[in-house]
Amino acid sequence: MFHGSMVALVTPMRADGSVDDDSLRGLVEFHVTNGTDAIVAVGTTGEASTLDYDEHCGLIRRVVELAAGRIPVIAGTGSNSTVEAIELTRCAMEAGADACLLVTPYYVKPTQEGLYRHFRAVAEAVPIAQILYNVPGRTAVDMSNDTVARLADISNIVGIKDATGNLERGKELIDRCGDRMDIYSGDDATAMELILMGAKGDISVTANVAPRAMHEMCAAALRGDRVAAHAINADLELLHKNLFVEANPIPVKWALHEMGLIPPGIRLPLTELSSQHHDTVRQAMKRAGVL
Repeated sequence: MFHGSMVALVTPMRADGSVDDDSLRGLVEFHVTNGTDAIVAVGTTGEASTLDYDEHCGLIRRVVELAAGRIPVIAGTGSNSTVEAIELTRCAMEAGADACLLVTPYYVKPTQEGLYRHFRAVAEAVPIAQILYNVPGRTAVDMSNDTVARLADISNIVGIKDATGNLERGKELIDRCGDRMDIYSGDDATAMELILMGAKGDISVTANVAPRAMHEMCAAALRGDRVAAHAINADLELLHKNLFVEANPIPVKWALHEMGLIPPGIRLPLTELSSQHHDTVRQAMKRAGVL
């Protein structure tokens, strides 16, 4: 349904933590101009967990308005509360989002049956296209491939963002479910290989700062051109690594501020990138040609 480089968009904030609409407008234009294939608004990288309900829905509506049909918008609407996930997903549908991205319910540690019932309940309540999101390193819950295979039979569950970084596991998902849903990488460091194996794209942190290169790398991998994809990815590998020297989105927001695209704001409990890591991130940006 969605293919290529899909940016996990940051939420630009002023120094006081308020959302900066002017910078948000600039970021959307930046991605439209540079060939990003879809925008994922208010996901992990967008600091969804620090936003209240009204801010969350308001940001989805605003990104849809700014995109103006020029680029698909996928709204992050996951929650550890099934009721809240349904409400956010309904809000996104009413705002005009093209699809929703739903993370596994964090902190509460549901069983596999609980995960299945959670996602089924959201899908049955709201008819918008939905993409599952498995990121056990952040949520303390890991959705098994068996559970994903069960959910793949639900018509409006159209994909999964696999952020495990486990290529063997990702390939199994492609083999078992690829005829019923699209598999996306959620791990920039392994995205090229997973796409070459049959994934349909990458929901990317790196694309925030190197959108054109990520679009071109994903496009090359999608057409099976390993040589071209590898050549592009070689200059991005340091970004894939160094944008995670501290918890995402701390480094990527600092990088975008260095590029003059957003103010330095970030919300507690996240803090600005430690000075000891500035040169590390700058080195990666220079290697990628974005600084």
